[in-house]
Amino acid sequence: MGASSDDKARVSPAELALLVSVFVVAACGLVYELAAGALASYLLGDSVLQFSTVIGTYLFAMGLGSWASRHLQRQLVAQFLRIELLVGLIGGLMPAFLFVAHSTLPADATTAFRAMLYGLVGVIGVLVGLEIPLVMRILKRHFAPRWALSELVSDVLTFDYLGALAVALAFPLLFVPHLGLVRTGLFFGLLNAAVAVWALFIFRAELRRWGAHAAAAAAVIAVLLAGMAGADRLTTWAEDGFYGEDIVVRESSDYQRVVVTAGSAGVRLFLNGNLQFHSRDEYRYHEVLVHPALAAHGAPKRVLVLGGGDGMAVREVLKYPGVEHVTLVELDPHMTRLFAQNPVLRRLNGDALASPKLRVINTDAYTWLEAHAGKDGETFDLIVVDFPDPTNFALGKLYTTSFYQRADQALAAGGWMVVQTTSPLIARKSFWTVVATLEAAGLRTTPMHVHVPSFGEWGFVIAGHRPWRAPTTLPEGLRFLTLEGLPALLQFPPDMARVDAEPNRLSNQVLVHTFEAEWGRVRQ
Repeated sequence: MGASSDDKARVSPAELALLVSVFVVAACGLVYELAAGALASYLLGDSVLQFSTVIGTYLFAMGLGSWASRHLQRQLVAQFLRIELLVGLIGGLMPAFLFVAHSTLPADATTAFRAMLYGLVGVIGVLVGLEIPLVMRILKRHFAPRWALSELVSDVLTFDYLGALAVALAFPLLFVPHLGLVRTGLFFGLLNAAVAVWALFIFRAELRRWGAHAAAAAAVIAVLLAGMAGADRLTTWAEDGFYGEDIVVRESSDYQRVVVTAGSAGVRLFLNGNLQFHSRDEYRYHEVLVHPALAAHGAPKRVLVLGGGDGMAVREVLKYPGVEHVTLVELDPHMTRLFAQNPVLRRLNGDALASPKLRVINTDAYTWLEAHAGKDGETFDLIVVDFPDPTNFALGKLYTTSFYQRADQALAAGGWMVVQTTSPLIARKSFWTVVATLEAAGLRTTPMHVHVPSFGEWGFVIAGHRPWRAPTTLPEGLRFLTLEGLPALLQFPPDMARVDAEPNRLSNQVLVHTFEAEWGRVRQ
């Protein structure tokens, strides 16, 4: 029989605290799940795969925890308190532990890191799965005359889902940008510990070993607070050990972890731990990326650069006085701001991002092309496509027939598009998959490759509707590319020669799977 309206109006502090605890534990549980997925995608690549496997493992473990809760029959409040402290301690420290583990384990210890990741996700999932059934049974046992079963389930699940909604919105928009993953985990660990303290206070009369429980709660809170105080030092120590050089920039944007190191050999940029360029040889990459196509055009006026927020490709484009306008579309405003303001990085790109010829647009290149290509009359003589490698489906969409067809609509008559295309030696099929994808989009292709010591053999593809012809002149002051050396860039020896490859489409994203398989063999 349901509770009367007068009974329902008189909500005891214990009832309110337990219902609020449902909101908090739901929020905390989802944060640990999101933090594990984000860390896995940052450190292992392929965000879709990592989030899918982390979520699947977590939900399965929650199911095991819910099933196991039936075996907890005595001292439910004490059991709930212990579980909260364990969830807060393990979940709160998990991002810091995984970050340190990834930085200290050997480069080929991916399997060990995965075991740690999924082991922790499983343990946290089991503990979170125990929480809600215990709360419902505590509410039913202590307030049975006032609660019908349907009302109990409805109220508990309502608070549970509201907590999940709140943190799902706050995690990417508030917590990670302002606290970072390590401090976010520790903060929510403290919230779990706070729930334990609530239970400790409200049910103090029925707890048999109140002093021991209070000491355990104090110890957990002290550990988590110490972690909060030392989070910056921990991150610095782990990154210093991983990168092995003086770090001059270590910042997190809404999209990625940005680290810049400076050593005796030069400056390096890392995004989510992956090397993007080394100042000692980046000129080889960027000269081949830009000049074979731009110099061959004849009279380029308007250039579009997609990606390349470091300004290096723009630097090369601006070596042509006849270029009147350059549009740079870069997803991460943090990147363009950093490379426009940091003195070390400005010297590397020659202050290209301060050029009056440049327009910077911080948005997703796919959606920008979808909205603008061929619709506002703006076309470009050259489109430079300088995206990170297709390590996940979010990046893989930028290597599909759909993307290249949209880019083609933005090409002026006689214009060309040039695409950075991974290593034709290490990821041979991936390279030729991009070539096949451009051809499937209706473009003629001219594959090229160059040796960049920091990366090895690296590939590019020039694509357009007219055959590419080698230029007769190049800008002065190039450090690598020469007219005499151009023909060698077009020659592919047998171990890099073309292989059959299926075009990469939005509906299949074969490139992501091929890329991960080929580069995975190198990392083993």
